[in-house]
Amino acid sequence: MAKIHQTFVCQSCGAVYNRWRGRCEACNGWNTIVEEAPSAPGQSGPAATRPSRNRGRVFPLEGLTGEAKEAPRIPSGIGELDRVTGGGFVRGSVILLGGDPGIGKSTLLMQASAAMAGTGERVAYISGEEAVGQVRLRAERLGLSDRPVQLAAETNVEDIVETLSQGRPPALAIIDSIQTMWTETVESAPGTVTQVRSSAQALIRFAKTTGTAVILVGHVTKDGQIAGPRVVEHMVDAVASFEGDQGHHFRILRAVKNRFGPTDEIGVFEMTDAGLSEVPNPSALFLAGRDQQAAGTAVFAGMEGTRPLLVEIQALVAPSSLGMPRRAVVGWDPNRLSMVLAVLEAHGGIRLGSHDVYLNVAGGLRITEPAADLAVAAALVSSLSGAVLPPETVYFGEIGLSGAIRPVAQAGSRLKEAQKLGFAKALIPQGRGEGEKALSVETLRHIADLVAGISAGAPRRGSGQRGRQQSRYADEEV
Repeated sequence: MAKIHQTFVCQSCGAVYNRWRGRCEACNGWNTIVEEAPSAPGQSGPAATRPSRNRGRVFPLEGLTGEAKEAPRIPSGIGELDRVTGGGFVRGSVILLGGDPGIGKSTLLMQASAAMAGTGERVAYISGEEAVGQVRLRAERLGLSDRPVQLAAETNVEDIVETLSQGRPPALAIIDSIQTMWTETVESAPGTVTQVRSSAQALIRFAKTTGTAVILVGHVTKDGQIAGPRVVEHMVDAVASFEGDQGHHFRILRAVKNRFGPTDEIGVFEMTDAGLSEVPNPSALFLAGRDQQAAGTAVFAGMEGTRPLLVEIQALVAPSSLGMPRRAVVGWDPNRLSMVLAVLEAHGGIRLGSHDVYLNVAGGLRITEPAADLAVAAALVSSLSGAVLPPETVYFGEIGLSGAIRPVAQAGSRLKEAQKLGFAKALIPQGRGEGEKALSVETLRHIADLVAGISAGAPRRGSGQRGRQQSRYADEEV
């Protein structure tokens, strides 16, 4: 009788060991290694490595030249969702959607499935976490209970595939969530690495053979990463992240991977009592309610994919009584802030070593592009000196370690968005946007030019005790 080998798999990264260990050497996770049975019972040991008697078939090889056809798509009925997916769901594609608990993933998918079902397409919603009654209550709350969406509460992958294969294949199938699915081919508990990988593989095979677009809902870890093995992200065609802060009323759908479209597009939604509503003009949403007479605020003209976005950068610089001043950042890279502070001190003549620095992107949006360096620097200098930046001015540009302001891409789109929202002036790097006649453009070469321009308006900051105090900070530090 062949000896059965034990397999221990890390539930965080999927690393395989032949014995149990307290810490995974691949991801350094503690108590994440769990014993799992072989994926093919009865075929472990020497039988598992026995070569197959059947020879493979010969298939034709083709060249790079030839007619390329665009993948057929199915519109979801939600414009912001179609923007992120690249124009709609591709038939036979598999999308992995992740997000924090309670962020609105099920609400978004319920609205998308109801919109597609209203056009006559067959749509199936398979829930592994909620009963059918709970899904119906959500649909009733959203006013979608009359849509012909097919519901089921099931976790067995073989039963799901067999049920969906009956009759006309559905145009869209939603699996909520992949961590609750299990397959009979693997002797492991649901949610383990082996079960998640095998269940995803079975659903992907069903999507490719029937042409059904499948959406897999995935849980996320405390670090914001999609739980389970990373190999699932490589297996699917697209990975989308549903982001947002529960303290704000808007949500952002961001494409992380997309084989059939762009990977840097975002869709903006607003959470209301009637569900998620699309936001066609996100810039107006992020700039709503800003204080135009407050120091330390600058408007950044950014890009998210092909969509320009205007957001407010807020900075607060205050004297610190601590030996090591605080550096707090919300919505931006803390390492990038440290670099900008070092450049301001080395090349701009700004002494910030004895001040606490707080930086916030208003509205809860996360900014990743380095083009926000110039707006962040302007907000920091404004807060330190007490000078109010012109409310009708936008900023964008990358700051180098030498203090030079480097140009960024898509300057024309940023300027057009600023003009559409009523801005009259833009401070941008040299060599980009000079041809734009829509609004007044001032180019900057070095960070010292920005500091000098802002510091010149420091004494104009108000009157009274607060104005005199901020003017004193400007005289001492700038």
